[in-house]
Amino acid sequence: MFINITDSKEAANKSSSSGLVHYLEKENRIYNKDEPEYWFNGGQVRIDPYVAMRTIDNNIAKLGKDDAKFFLLNISPSQKEIAFLKEQYGEDGAKAQMKGFAVRVMDAYAQNFKRDGINSHEDLIWFGKLENYRYYTHNDPEVKKGIKKRGDYKEGEQMHVQVIVSRKDATNKIKLSPMNTSRGKNEDHSKKMGQFDRVAFKQCGETLFDELFEFDRQLKDTMAYANAQKNGSLAERVQIEARNQKEEVVRSGTGLSQDQPDMELATGIYSDPAAIDQSFDGFISPVHIDIKDDVDDEAIHGRNRHRKRQARTNTR
Repeated sequence: MFINITDSKEAANKSSSSGLVHYLEKENRIYNKDEPEYWFNGGQVRIDPYVAMRTIDNNIAKLGKDDAKFFLLNISPSQKEIAFLKEQYGEDGAKAQMKGFAVRVMDAYAQNFKRDGINSHEDLIWFGKLENYRYYTHNDPEVKKGIKKRGDYKEGEQMHVQVIVSRKDATNKIKLSPMNTSRGKNEDHSKKMGQFDRVAFKQCGETLFDELFEFDRQLKDTMAYANAQKNGSLAERVQIEARNQKEEVVRSGTGLSQDQPDMELATGIYSDPAAIDQSFDGFISPVHIDIKDDVDDEAIHGRNRHRKRQARTNTR
């Protein structure tokens, strides 16, 4: 499970959300002209795009011209996770469950701020959009090698959810920025500002998915494993790989010798991080919703960036 928050610079979020909403309607324009994929949130499942745009754009009290007005969240299950959902719930059921899962992710998003009065998705202004495809961009190796063209859709299971969430809470009074990582010595001040732990938030998606759907995740498919391989020391990588090999032996049923000690993970590496404190009882059964990597910002905003670079060149 991959969860990413597109930063303010890339999301072009200092003005209207109309451009982003229009972009996220691309699959409706191409594939779903007769029966569109509606926007949704925790209360409704058939929201028209203009309603999402207008609501986000009207929730900006006391935000300056250069302030971020909204943020873009990308909730992307792995191909294994998508295949698991489809096996359990079928094609339409998997889509419904992904939308329900997005609601729980937004609960976690709210709780991560640790702000009084911000406890669940109901305290936020947000709208989600399920997408079924991803597209190659100019940064993909296949495009650089000429194997694929920019804009071609990627193979395999690509279902994911994009969420636009307002910078202001549902009361239009409290500013909430996931880019704020304030951890100053003044704890009260940091709490007031609503510091946001993006690493913990990304991790929560994996934990939520496993608990809600009883998904048996292998260590090699965890964020902890990927983080150790990418950022860990040699000792950390060796230890977590040893743990992974031991797990694979157990899964294969070959067993281990009784005198073989358990391998502890290196300091700072955890294979089963604690979940955000909330109850998920009854989520799987009651949720019956009838209803790309991150947005290709280059496709939306690349032209504007080119013009800016050209303008700077012309002034030299």
